[in-house]
Amino acid sequence: MTIAHAIRAAILTADPRAKVMATRAIARDWAAGRLAPVFDVAMPDTPARPERPELRAPGAMPRRGRGGSERGRRTLIHALCHIEFVAIDLALDAAGRFGEERGRQFVTDWLSVAADEAMHFALLSRRLITLGSEYGAMPAHDGLWDAARDTAHDVMARLAIVPMVLEARGLDVTPVMIQRFAAAGDTRTTRILQRILDDEIRHVGVGTNHFTMLCAERGDSAPAQWKTLVARHFKGLVKPPFNDSARRSAGLSYEFMEGVA
Repeated sequence: MTIAHAIRAAILTADPRAKVMATRAIARDWAAGRLAPVFDVAMPDTPARPERPELRAPGAMPRRGRGGSERGRRTLIHALCHIEFVAIDLALDAAGRFGEERGRQFVTDWLSVAADEAMHFALLSRRLITLGSEYGAMPAHDGLWDAARDTAHDVMARLAIVPMVLEARGLDVTPVMIQRFAAAGDTRTTRILQRILDDEIRHVGVGTNHFTMLCAERGDSAPAQWKTLVARHFKGLVKPPFNDSARRSAGLSYEFMEGVA
């Protein structure tokens, strides 16, 4: 099987458990050389989705709460679980859509990210079950794929928005969530969120590294080009407060963040 066929099949897999297993298998098979580096099919415009959760527009979502009560924690974990589910497809799509243009290391990096996102989803979905719920029991945000759709034409725009804005936002907000779950005595979720935070620093770093390499190839200033693309493609503001240490660890230096907010 070709890498493109394998990735397309995983993106078009609706069942969450099957998507997780397929994503992990692709990463293993690619690393072992069992998938031909051939990009012979296009990526789908939209991933397959399970019947549940009910997908709603961002403005129609209920408030998540702060995670203080058990119900609030379930609601927040469910929201995070859905973010990780969509993140699997975002990483797969990057590898399948831009891999032929950017080469083997690009594919390897984004399949590694996809496997991490699949693991994050599995951890959070299992945690929901232990709390008496499950993925799909609550409505979820239907706007998360918009960034992929809006940047499908340009690898630089994709890198600028998905890892360097959306995932980077997770670096800012996850430490606060960790503190809230720890204060509630939920050490199991705290450990999961810390693992996710550590991995997301690497994911943002993957995106920043490939973005910087592309800018160098084209003779562009990476911070200036990033700000231009964010202004053009991101529907919103890059809002502080920022987790400066995590962002710097991911390659988002002072030059990137200067003047953003």
